Amino acid sequence: MSLQLYNTLSRTKEPFKPVVAGKVRMYCCGVTVYDYCHLGHARSYIVWDVIRRYLQWRGFDVQYVQNYTDIDDKILKRAIETDQAWQTVTETFIQAYEDDMARLNILPADAYPKATETIPAIIDLIQALETKGVAYAANGDVYYAVERFPGYGKLSGRLLDQMEAGASGRLDQGEQKKRHPLDFALWKAAKPGEPSWESPWGSGRPGWHIECSAMVQECLGPEIDIHAGGADLVFPHHENEIAQSEAALTPRLARYWMHNGFVNVGGEKMSKSLGNFTTIRNLLDTPLPILEEQTLDPMALRLFVLQAQYRKPIDFTDDAIAAAQQSWQTLKEGLLFGYDYGAQLQWSDCSDPAFGNPANMRIPDSSDAVQRFQLAMDDDFNSPGGLVVLFELAKDLRKVGNILRHQGETVSTPDQLREQWQTLVCLSQVLGLEAQPNAAADHRGGLSEQAIVALIEERQAARQAKNYADSDRIRDQLKAQGITLIDQPNGITRWLRE
Repeated sequence: MSLQLYNTLSRTKEPFKPVVAGKVRMYCCGVTVYDYCHLGHARSYIVWDVIRRYLQWRGFDVQYVQNYTDIDDKILKRAIETDQAWQTVTETFIQAYEDDMARLNILPADAYPKATETIPAIIDLIQALETKGVAYAANGDVYYAVERFPGYGKLSGRLLDQMEAGASGRLDQGEQKKRHPLDFALWKAAKPGEPSWESPWGSGRPGWHIECSAMVQECLGPEIDIHAGGADLVFPHHENEIAQSEAALTPRLARYWMHNGFVNVGGEKMSKSLGNFTTIRNLLDTPLPILEEQTLDPMALRLFVLQAQYRKPIDFTDDAIAAAQQSWQTLKEGLLFGYDYGAQLQWSDCSDPAFGNPANMRIPDSSDAVQRFQLAMDDDFNSPGGLVVLFELAKDLRKVGNILRHQGETVSTPDQLREQWQTLVCLSQVLGLEAQPNAAADHRGGLSEQAIVALIEERQAARQAKNYADSDRIRDQLKAQGITLIDQPNGITRWLRE
């Protein structure tokens, strides 16, 4: 089956055919940088990161752009409240965003355009809209005339007389200047004390919607393959982007419009007003009672997000988070199998610095696991279906690990186990689920397998030299790390973790 994705514009799944064969130009609406990112942001950017990763795994050359809205009423309000320059506010929360995304293993975008760095392109686009007769100036402001764009409403499926202006708290002032109540601001006249830029209409700053149209054009060109964002952006933001870009620049802004579902908390939509608002850093840094006062692993949060199909809402509950943490431990054990047992299986490259790097692994495309994973993900990026394959691999490796610990050998050959482990590592990376190599030293007993084997060899040398004090010291040292030694009659010492 070819890759199919759900297109919000057509309201159906469609075969994926990019504008240029083998290349994908993808734009994702980014954050307004006035506060820390919340759980809804985590869900959205994990989703688009996985879609980007999967397209790359399928062989596409992906150019991924995500903007920063760095001038906005909310930013200016935050600056006043904190007695800071507005630029300080944006710089602070851009850095916070990058830190949060790094913890969630979200790959950086290829470009992060900022609204304030795109002012000339924004002004050019507004002038083009004026020339086309779909924009008009009014006392220093410029508005888009929605009645002049016949396709207005095609993305959201709303009729013009059913729509309401504004979204996400962004309501235009000066309603009396508008020719139609749904007309939206392209340029806002400067207010005393606020930042502004010179333009043909006087000093001012851009409206929210025009910024993305200009940044898409400047970074990716007039027509792109995928335009992505949260479901709350369908109207009015993405609807307005279409109206702006397709009136002035291109017959079609994006071939595919993709939107992720909402995050609910205990069955209610997450919002500050309900008091169920959770930032990413608070969630990851605060010990949770449901986890016996442990903190949530960032990979467990990522796993929680991917256990639901991206278009459907997800419900954030204590039980769901506890289950995700436990599931991550299962997957993590499988991902660390090579570090724990590679030396015991006599894999020759265990001490290589590049050991475990998926970039150096080659897995058979024809294998059952790979085929089933691709079949699931080709169906509109069905991450729950892909996870089924990963957990089957991880659970099998965990069983083998238990056998190796207690019996010292297994019916599977080292080459078979290596292929199985590498398949798990590579497919997990497509979903951004990774256990870092340095985690092998502390994920259970505090010592890596290589370190354990080295200590056992040192102990055997001490025993042969009849240095029983050192032999006992090493045994006690390993015992303190949760490692039990079993001396067998044939002179071989096996070990297992408690």
